[in-house]
Amino acid sequence: MSTRELDAFAAWVEDLMRQRGYDIDSPRGGGKSRIADEAGVHRAAVTRLLQRQSMPDLETMRRMAPYLGVSVRDMLIRSGRVSPEELPLAPLPLPAGGQRPAIEDFARWLGVPEERRAVFVKVVSQFLEPTEGEEAPAPAAPEQPAEGRRTARE
Repeated sequence: MSTRELDAFAAWVEDLMRQRGYDIDSPRGGGKSRIADEAGVHRAAVTRLLQRQSMPDLETMRRMAPYLGVSVRDMLIRSGRVSPEELPLAPLPLPAGGQRPAIEDFARWLGVPEERRAVFVKVVSQFLEPTEGEEAPAPAAPEQPAEGRRTARE
């Protein structure tokens, strides 16, 4: 691995960290420690990468990828460890019977955690036009404030 490849990968990871709110620029920002703790990796591995001393190992990349908002595949390719040809994307399985994919299928393909899929489906459904034979979803009822709680309009 060349210094240039390590520098390019580290710069990419730094950008991702900043985009996701990890303060890695100020000495006491805590961003390096926070991502290490959240991902369950050694703080030294994060520091060594950001100081361009060494490339993280596969396990560190695997654990950090979700917190950076990228796939492990993207991490491995950007690190130079594999090429896109060596790690091709798997074709997405289509629903049986040639049916149009459901929003649940897209949620699964996007990696939305199972416990959040119902919320994903509800939100995405609001942006889609009903197909022939389907009714448009009823608008959601306004949420009633809990007793004793003031609303923004009060």
